[in-house]
Amino acid sequence: MENKFKEIILEAGKILKKGYFDIKKIDFKAKKDLVTQFDVEVENFLKDRFSKEFGNEFNIIAEESDNSNIEFNDSIIIDPIDGTTNFVNQVPHTAISVGVYKNKEAYMAFVYNPILDEFYYAKKDCGAFLNNEKISVSLENDFQKALMATGFPYSNSTNTDDLDDVIKKIKNVLPLCQDIRRLGSAAIDLCMVARGTYEGYYEMNLKAWDMSAGILILSEAGGKVTNLKNEKHDLFEDKYIVATNGKIHEKLISILNY
Repeated sequence: MENKFKEIILEAGKILKKGYFDIKKIDFKAKKDLVTQFDVEVENFLKDRFSKEFGNEFNIIAEESDNSNIEFNDSIIIDPIDGTTNFVNQVPHTAISVGVYKNKEAYMAFVYNPILDEFYYAKKDCGAFLNNEKISVSLENDFQKALMATGFPYSNSTNTDDLDDVIKKIKNVLPLCQDIRRLGSAAIDLCMVARGTYEGYYEMNLKAWDMSAGILILSEAGGKVTNLKNEKHDLFEDKYIVATNGKIHEKLISILNY
């Protein structure tokens, strides 16, 4: 099954890569929330192929689709282009993210960045891989040496509470860590923790499709994912995700809650 998923996602990556260098028609779902014709094209391609191959086993939840009548359970969760703003501006941190869930639990995960030719993959209890090489989290346990990542919510232009919370948390975290990166793709950020590039990552107001694959990839690489209360993270309910190598997790939680 996983090989068929990989095959389909690699094909979809050709659409993303072509669009990356092509002229884009840009629409706005919200003030800062972009969508292009290539988001829709990649999503429709994946939904069509997944439905034909796996429609008897899984339903499909996808970013650009109406998911109101779809119950999350045995589900394929699709983000056709995570990092659309990067995609539009030709910043190479953009990817297709596909999370496969059974009984609401992560089963398989795929994050594919065709611009940098990076294909991340994980299967429950089988480890995490980048281009077929096994990956694992950083062993760093000194928070002052930890390289962190975060993101900014689209709501920062209209919701002053969200904006104030983002600034407060950066002000608390930044002096105590090595530095903070903000690359604009949650799926890739989670994979960067999984491969040991970052020690930790946190962000607010993400959607399920932003995180569905990266969470399993990081967990299978030895990392830890929770909400701000240090409890099991809920894809659809929690405002914040906190993801680390596991060694700085409690420290990061305490700083974020300060």
